[in-house]
Amino acid sequence: MKNFVFISPNFPTNYWLFCRELKKNGINVLGIGDQPYDELTQDLKDSLCEYYKVSSLENDDEVYRGVAFLIFKHGPIQWLESNNEYWLERDARLRTAFHITTGFQEEDIPNIKYKSKMKAFYQRVGIPVARYHIADNLEGCLAFAETVGYPIVAKPDNGVGASHTFKIENDQQMEEFFTDKCHPDTTYIMEEYIFGEVNSYDAIFDSQGNPLFETGNVTPNSIMDIVNNNDNSIFYILKDLPEDTRMMGRATAKSFGVKSRFVHFEFFRLTRDHEGLGKKGQLMALEVNMRPCGGFTPDMIDYAHGTDVYKIWADMIAFDKTELKPGKDAYCAFAGRRDGKPFLMDHQAIVDRYGEHIKMSGRLPDVLATAMGNQMYLAIFDTKEEMDQFFADILNCGE
Repeated sequence: MKNFVFISPNFPTNYWLFCRELKKNGINVLGIGDQPYDELTQDLKDSLCEYYKVSSLENDDEVYRGVAFLIFKHGPIQWLESNNEYWLERDARLRTAFHITTGFQEEDIPNIKYKSKMKAFYQRVGIPVARYHIADNLEGCLAFAETVGYPIVAKPDNGVGASHTFKIENDQQMEEFFTDKCHPDTTYIMEEYIFGEVNSYDAIFDSQGNPLFETGNVTPNSIMDIVNNNDNSIFYILKDLPEDTRMMGRATAKSFGVKSRFVHFEFFRLTRDHEGLGKKGQLMALEVNMRPCGGFTPDMIDYAHGTDVYKIWADMIAFDKTELKPGKDAYCAFAGRRDGKPFLMDHQAIVDRYGEHIKMSGRLPDVLATAMGNQMYLAIFDTKEEMDQFFADILNCGE
């Protein structure tokens, strides 16, 4: 029997489903987390063969001791994953320390976590990338701005999501970034601003680098703007994956050497011509994420395609293949409403109008709410026109 250590199986709350499907496939699922066992849901408890509690997942020594204990009790570990961006680096260090060869090792991390290093992997397969400059000092960044023009985006070279990401529109704001906003212990990357919408490629790959399942989503609004402006959030799973996204996603996976993983790659689809990068409508690189798209997106993928990506992923782990076939395709919409805004439709009105389309609704935890809103709705639609009307209705504040 294969042993699988799942780091933080209780968060996000839907990730217990990965554990359930692993156990169904005969995998010995061993969890490590910081939530007391008695507080775990019964579904998660039933999906784990053992749970090792630490006082904090931030405490590397405790987590290392947890893995060592599970090896002592259950034997060699074949897999270790969190499927969570926040823990990817630590996952790799644990694999390296305990000789777990399935998955990225510590030496691989810079290429998949540092935005500046990702660019070479895109370029080797002919995918355009934005010009960039590592933020060394004010003078160097002003010179970069003079070359590419404002606006410029500044963000941590090794960062998660849109935290500490800033849009800089003139020399004064550049000076303010250095005096007030940048963290002295963080390396920032400056990039030319791209006018585009984020298109993703989401896929599960087998051990030979072949896709077992592929889809994608579209985020019309910048996550950076949503966070910085406290805006509402929308994105949607595509009914049909565009062929250029499919080809670019596969090329990116090959360049990075992706095997036996669930990935979320992000591209910009240009909304205007951009010299040196492409014409309106074409794709260019944004960044790679070597884990599933966050939050409830796996559930949205299931709703959109009548499938079960938790099972497909677990089948990949257990059998390196899957027999599960997608069902009917649809759009799956996410709308995240921000607290304090004067929405014209209350929750009951939304349910009355869109109840037959809504698959899930509820409050988002604070750790997700910053980028995704406080109250979320997931709904499926056969046409983009219906989905667009849904977004317009439930986000309407009468302005």
